[in-house]
Amino acid sequence: MSKLVRIIIVSFLLFGGVLGQVAEPILMPIPEKIEYNNSRFEIEENFTIGFDKIITERLIFNANHFIKRLDGRTGTFFKQGLINENAKVDNPSLVISIDREGELKPGEDESYKLTVLSNKILLKAKTDIGAIRGLETLLQLSGADKSYYFVGCEIEDEPRFVWRGLLMDVCRHFMPLEVIKRNIRGLAAAKMNVLHLHLSEDQGFRVESREYPLLTQMGSDGLYFTQEQIKEIINYASLFGIRVVPEFDIPGHATSWLVGYPELSSKKQEYSIERKWGIFDATLNPINEYTYNFLDTLFAEMTSLFPDQYFHIGGDENSGKHWDSNPEIQLFMQQNDIKDNHALQAYFNNRVLKILTKYDKKMVGWDEIQHDDMPKNIVIQSWRGKTGLEKAAKSGFQVILSNGYYIDLIHPARDHYLNDPLPEDIDLSDEEKKLVLGGEATMWAEFVTEETVDSRIWPRTAAIAERLWSKNLSNDIDDMYERLNYISFRMEELGLLHIKNQQMMMRRLTNNESNLTPLKTFLDVVEPVKNYRRGQLKDYTQQSPLTRVVDAAVPDAPDARLFNLLVDQYISDGSGKDEVTDFLKIWSKNDIKLNEIISKNPILEEIRELSSDLSYISGKMLVLLEGKKIEGEESLSEKFENSSKPAGQVELIVLNPLKKLYAHLK
Repeated sequence: MSKLVRIIIVSFLLFGGVLGQVAEPILMPIPEKIEYNNSRFEIEENFTIGFDKIITERLIFNANHFIKRLDGRTGTFFKQGLINENAKVDNPSLVISIDREGELKPGEDESYKLTVLSNKILLKAKTDIGAIRGLETLLQLSGADKSYYFVGCEIEDEPRFVWRGLLMDVCRHFMPLEVIKRNIRGLAAAKMNVLHLHLSEDQGFRVESREYPLLTQMGSDGLYFTQEQIKEIINYASLFGIRVVPEFDIPGHATSWLVGYPELSSKKQEYSIERKWGIFDATLNPINEYTYNFLDTLFAEMTSLFPDQYFHIGGDENSGKHWDSNPEIQLFMQQNDIKDNHALQAYFNNRVLKILTKYDKKMVGWDEIQHDDMPKNIVIQSWRGKTGLEKAAKSGFQVILSNGYYIDLIHPARDHYLNDPLPEDIDLSDEEKKLVLGGEATMWAEFVTEETVDSRIWPRTAAIAERLWSKNLSNDIDDMYERLNYISFRMEELGLLHIKNQQMMMRRLTNNESNLTPLKTFLDVVEPVKNYRRGQLKDYTQQSPLTRVVDAAVPDAPDARLFNLLVDQYISDGSGKDEVTDFLKIWSKNDIKLNEIISKNPILEEIRELSSDLSYISGKMLVLLEGKKIEGEESLSEKFENSSKPAGQVELIVLNPLKKLYAHLK
């Protein structure tokens, strides 16, 4: 079976088909070593799980989590029932054996060995964290034809990088507890091990402080996590072997702090929560001892709440304007031979580092905290790219890569997948490479709500997860997408809403139209505009609706990608013409049906012209495919030009393959 045909089948299964036989396991991340043994373990109601040697709370939780997902897939009434520490099983089907309970720290052993025979499954690991990574792989080995089974094999696996994370910004738009918990389940399924919570921002301070209650009373609009909820998040993540790293962004991005505590500020004025997006001037005062006393008390409270070794202070995008305009700060810089604002921030960071060190924490910050005056025991999170990562490692700092993993920028999965923290051409020695801990996907929340955030995180973050876990990847993009589409469908069982919510949004956009196919056909060939262009095209605030077509559209528009492959194939060897024709027929007729819906729903008016252009161009391509000449080439050129412009902050991703086809046919 060709790669393209397999992609078509998996796309059909995911985007509207019926789940059928899976001939071979679709694994993501790819294990380090795997050998198939031409057998399979049949899944029946007498399937049981037993533990050899050590049982931990984490193991029990994940064994039950595993069974729940397995019976959800198979509808099997397993006889074993709820698994607990007192459950004794004779001759269990799956035997889990570990040496010790795992610790939540970078570098903890997450390796496992999984053996699937026709009559027994053995899962061995050094730690219970390694065992739960193995359970995820075992679930991916499940298949179905006339019965349900696990594919027989032997796997030895361990991660490539020790830090594999997701940043969730809960400040610009607040993300409630259940959003966090369902994404923790997604992280575990992708074998990621860090949840980085961005907890303070110009638009909100999102954690209850009992020492400084005005932080949330005046700086959160009442949307924040209580300390009990934070503990619940941490405990829940711990059960999946996931660390929770907090970030309190200072000295910039600090408006919400200053609403309740203006005495922290570098400029005396009234402050209110920012409702727009961007870089603002509100900055903590680095020469005021009150600032450090405040931070000492607050961080004493927060470091006791968050047990992880690492504590993120942000440190990015400090405009420095309020420092420049403050005569006292300028005098302080002169008296202490502080040459510029970067050096002043290093002074501030060193003061903060002493506080965190007192509470036995390791400081993490964005590229901007790197400075010659900073000690090498801090961690740099690089958003500035290869140059920033190399500079940090060459200077002796541990570093985490986020540049290239900014999933809020709506880049396709292929871009993230090919972004390696340690590419072959990186200019680092072997010792310097050891300082690269891994990477984090970053979900900044300017343009997401709890309704849409899953569709921006998944499934692309699973591709990043594979890049950070798997060794010796082939960079086969078609194979990656084939597996990613299937894994995306499987992640629905975790409660993730990245697929389901699009249907709900379409119903709302069309006032519960009975036939959503015309709108879905359009959505499958458009994507939200990339980078931060969305905010440039329309003036958004924190209260702006995120319920339009652009919000229902997803990165990696499925039909656009598939059509591009078909066009390339047709241009290359002439095959695939029928499939290309089928797409063009659908698009050429879709506008009439979609216009009927648009006419009844003003919210859709902004896509009317783009839909019309797609229909017109597709009709002309059909004529050319039949070997006929077209009339009105000037009008066609105009349509190509018009449709290259965004409409309603979405862009027609299928336009490039249409242009390629036109160039080939004319």
